[in-house]
Amino acid sequence: MWRRKTLLRLLSIQRVLVRHGLDEVITATHFLRPLRFLFYLFPRAKDVSDPLGKRIRLALQELGPIFVKFGQAVSTRRDLLSTDVADELAMLQDRVPAFPADQAVTILENIYGKSVDEVFSRFDREPFAAASIAQVHTAALPDGTEVIVKLLRPGVRELIERDLDVMYALAGLADKYWEHGKRLRPLELVAEYEKTIFDELDLMREGANTAQLKRNFAGSDLLYVPEVYWDFCRPEVLVQERIYGTPISDMQTLLAAGTNIQKLAENGVEIFFTQVFRHNFFHADMHPGNIFVQIEDPENPKYVAVDFGIVGTLSPSDQKYLAGNFLAFFDRDYHKIAKLHLDSGWVPPETRIDELESAVRTVCEPIFNKPLSQISFAQVMIGLFATARRFNMEIQPQLMLLQKTLFNIEGLGRQLYPELDLWKTAHPILRQWMDEQVGGRAFMNSLREDLPQLRDAMRELPGVIKYLSEQITQGDLQLNLRSPDLKQIREQLRDQQKQRYLLALGATAALSGTLVLTLGSAAVVGWALIAVGVAAAIGGRPA
Repeated sequence: MWRRKTLLRLLSIQRVLVRHGLDEVITATHFLRPLRFLFYLFPRAKDVSDPLGKRIRLALQELGPIFVKFGQAVSTRRDLLSTDVADELAMLQDRVPAFPADQAVTILENIYGKSVDEVFSRFDREPFAAASIAQVHTAALPDGTEVIVKLLRPGVRELIERDLDVMYALAGLADKYWEHGKRLRPLELVAEYEKTIFDELDLMREGANTAQLKRNFAGSDLLYVPEVYWDFCRPEVLVQERIYGTPISDMQTLLAAGTNIQKLAENGVEIFFTQVFRHNFFHADMHPGNIFVQIEDPENPKYVAVDFGIVGTLSPSDQKYLAGNFLAFFDRDYHKIAKLHLDSGWVPPETRIDELESAVRTVCEPIFNKPLSQISFAQVMIGLFATARRFNMEIQPQLMLLQKTLFNIEGLGRQLYPELDLWKTAHPILRQWMDEQVGGRAFMNSLREDLPQLRDAMRELPGVIKYLSEQITQGDLQLNLRSPDLKQIREQLRDQQKQRYLLALGATAALSGTLVLTLGSAAVVGWALIAVGVAAAIGGRPA
């Protein structure tokens, strides 16, 4: 049974939508149609003369942080929205109404226990930017360093908790009554979103994310990440270097400066795939309000990113399957895509690979090798969703952040450089990563990392073999000579002894081969020893 406050919030949402003339949003939602009678309780706004985009923006602002973040996410998709709606939603990126400056000063003084004028040599009361979770003021540290001070909105946690209750209630409805509820796993999706949104409310975590990304791209010509000033940071306050750049959405300024837009777009793709696959730590809130461009050298523009409250990581298996899927797609290997989906457990085990292969080919083949300007990703998504339904493919909640980021990246790419050849840009990056993970280089790296364990195992090996031999001839075993299980026990012990022997042989051969290669002597001999080691190790695996 829904709690009273959840029902009241749902009614409040209904009232806001009706007041802004957006009641069709609810009537178009399948599992909310039984609630249509509620519209009669709230008379529709008499004046709906404002453009649709403005009414949507005002409604999302009034509804609160979670709704604003939804507007930010879809604002990048100008291929899916009309121009007026996209322009209005873009204002949600950093132009949400700010809370009063006096309140911001009071909050900071309570946090620091002293006047803001004692903490900073200058603190600008007028907000520099305001969004759904926090607002930003410019300031200067005592040594004159220019910084931004990011401050959580008061009461934002309570607002988010209230709306999460509503999301869980609606997800429960969908899970129970919607025909696709079990497959799309709405309750798990909301749970995943809950973890993400609450992480964003800890600005110390955002500072740590920023510092990690800065280390990941240290010395890079692709991306600059601002410095964090930890002495001034608290869970409710983040103080970091103030950066200067052109908003990525300001195409007029970028073009007027002679910026190499093609290179900028290609660098964006490289940054994304580098974060996801090489670093396994990616910026997952990449709307245009968080991305700037330094154009001091227009021919070699450099990205600057801010707002790392939401970052994503993937498990090693998800990384491998995703990279494999991308590469198979680039190679038009639809059989491999189908097999990877089956191996990863993303489709039921009884799925016929040939049928899934055919379905994926039908959706993907028409878009291959086309620039973004000629691709309707909306149609592709519709086709993939239809394929997912047909094969009972379950949504993977752990991939939600990546899917959201891809959604934003594709939207940004379409705005920036519609002629971008996504396949040509991404393919070599993924190919190199896969070679490092599963190729010869990956084997050598893994072997180098495991050398201490192999050395320790070889030291213990004689004792292990002696112990196993003693067990075979142990008096305890001889006491059970009449046992019908004795033969089986002896066979198992012999198998274990053989496995130990082969593993020891494999480790020795692999170590020897590695040493030969390291010393730079006969490479053929080195690789041959490594091959023998791998074969022996495989033979020594338990059945």
